[in-house]
Amino acid sequence: MAVKDRDRFSTATRLRVLGEQTAARVYRSQTRRQARRSRLTGRAALLTLVLCSLIVALAFPIRQYVSQRADIADQLREQEEARARVEQLRDDKARWQDDAYAEQRIRERLHYVMPGEIGYTVVDPRTDEEHRADRGSADRAWYTTLWGALDRADGAPAPSP
Repeated sequence: MAVKDRDRFSTATRLRVLGEQTAARVYRSQTRRQARRSRLTGRAALLTLVLCSLIVALAFPIRQYVSQRADIADQLREQEEARARVEQLRDDKARWQDDAYAEQRIRERLHYVMPGEIGYTVVDPRTDEEHRADRGSADRAWYTTLWGALDRADGAPAPSP
């Protein structure tokens, strides 16, 4: 027993036990690192690469599909609007086939009157003054108007508001 105790307290024995403990700690830390690394394996990386390539490969056709669906919806909407317009034009045509409606519209638009009726036209004095202002340039000779326009173009520009 004395030999055993002496070996237990010898420096070589203590160093060997210390080395074994250190080796055990290193081995445990390496297994932990391997456990962390094992989350992303080669298979997972390959699966990720395949999924990314599928997404890239399908992105353009999906975008085209969505774009074409939007175009189809626009065309259907325009078709419905055209149908509504055609229906409105058919109604207008049917109304114009009626003599009473045609007579009413002609009297309103062209100011026609039936024999024995008296037609009145009300003239707004403000519009008459505007027409007189326009006639001012018509009373002059064309070359005078041209020279006046050239003089105004050469003059200083009007201040902007």
